Amino acid sequence: MTLQLKFVESVPEIMEEGVLYVSITYCTVMHLCVCGCGNEVVTRISPADWQLKFDGKSISLNPSIGNWNFDCRSHYWIVNNQVRYAENWSDEKVARGRARERERKGKFYSVEAPKKNEPVIIEQLKPKSRSKLERLKSFFNF
Repeated sequence: MTLQLKFVESVPEIMEEGVLYVSITYCTVMHLCVCGCGNEVVTRISPADWQLKFDGKSISLNPSIGNWNFDCRSHYWIVNNQVRYAENWSDEKVARGRARERERKGKFYSVEAPKKNEPVIIEQLKPKSRSKLERLKSFFNF
């Protein structure tokens, strides 16, 4: 499946199937779940979340998109606007993946990442101070 790429300022009121909406302003990529369930998928672009690569005509997102909270539990990669389906994960594998994600984010933000349903103190989540150039380099994976 090939996804169409549209750069937008913010989320459109009605998203179309098969379209990747990229907001540089909000460092976000949005689309409807590729399984056809109609759920909206939002991927936040940051060194601690997803990385976006843009080659001038298509994008790739890393890591994979695992919609574990949706009934469909779809799991896929977006590589050069192409959907590449990935294996389904068991609940145990999802739990291990989430634990690795918490650990990675904790290292990035220099704090222990909150566990699910744990209150978050916003001041703890401020990233280390970096220059604009450093932030741009990490955003575009340089």
